[in-house]
Amino acid sequence: WPEIARTYAEVNQLFGDIVKVTPSSKVVGDMALFLFSRGIKPADVINLEPGTVGFPESVIDMLTGGLGWPDGGFPEEVQRVVLGEKKFKETQAVFRKGDTPSKATPIHLRKLRDELAETLKRDPTDDDLYSHLMYPQVFADFAKHAREYSDVSVLPTPAFFYGLELGDEVTVNIEEGKTLFIKLVNVSAPDKDGRRTVTYELNGMTREASIPDKNVAPKARTREKADLTDPLQVGAPIPGLIVTIAVSVSQRVVKGDKLLMMEAMKMQTTVYAPADGVVDALYVQVGDTVESKDLLLKLRQ
Repeated sequence: WPEIARTYAEVNQLFGDIVKVTPSSKVVGDMALFLFSRGIKPADVINLEPGTVGFPESVIDMLTGGLGWPDGGFPEEVQRVVLGEKKFKETQAVFRKGDTPSKATPIHLRKLRDELAETLKRDPTDDDLYSHLMYPQVFADFAKHAREYSDVSVLPTPAFFYGLELGDEVTVNIEEGKTLFIKLVNVSAPDKDGRRTVTYELNGMTREASIPDKNVAPKARTREKADLTDPLQVGAPIPGLIVTIAVSVSQRVVKGDKLLMMEAMKMQTTVYAPADGVVDALYVQVGDTVESKDLLLKLRQ
């Protein structure tokens, strides 16, 4: 932590000792963490080849005037390295011309809230709305993570960052008066698909979960996952076998039309069109085995 704090102070000076309020303070932090994680000293940034390092998007945005301009502008040698020669010259032209809007573009909060509700598939809170306004990509990544893994803030910090060792047990408070006791019992060797069986105890009851090991290359082909926020992408509701396919590419469908049928544990599940459209691509065929959320087909308007 002391090294990160020192790097933050040095990055602040690198940017010209700017006024730090949200979101400019976050930009300094983004740059500090970026440099620290790559072993780059802030003082050495100006020695890098312009445009050759993929700096954080927030840093690029600020140095192109996305948050306005400090008195006298940003240090030019820093701008040149971060933006590259072409974008640096374009940004300098805008700055010297004083062609920066004096007022922000009006935002229609009610319309934006409705659009965000469509994306999130739920009513957004005020925190959701204003987080999206300030950091759209950061919030989108956060919402996607929360949708896939739920609220991980309830996990103990060491367990979240480093996982559990065999025999470790943690307590997780998921709501008032409800505590989970989780103990890691065993982790199997990877199977042909690169998945490990994780055996654990949940409140004393033994359970298992099949988890992909990202460090092991699967021998079988892995499928793309459907984007659950996109109504034109159809994902597998359950793991199972594709039994029948009722549509073909370029066929027009309406919401509720039967697309295909799956089978698992001798029970059949029908997959219906989630929206009106035209079948743009099929990613499975009869006899394929899929996992939950695997992309089955795409529609287009």
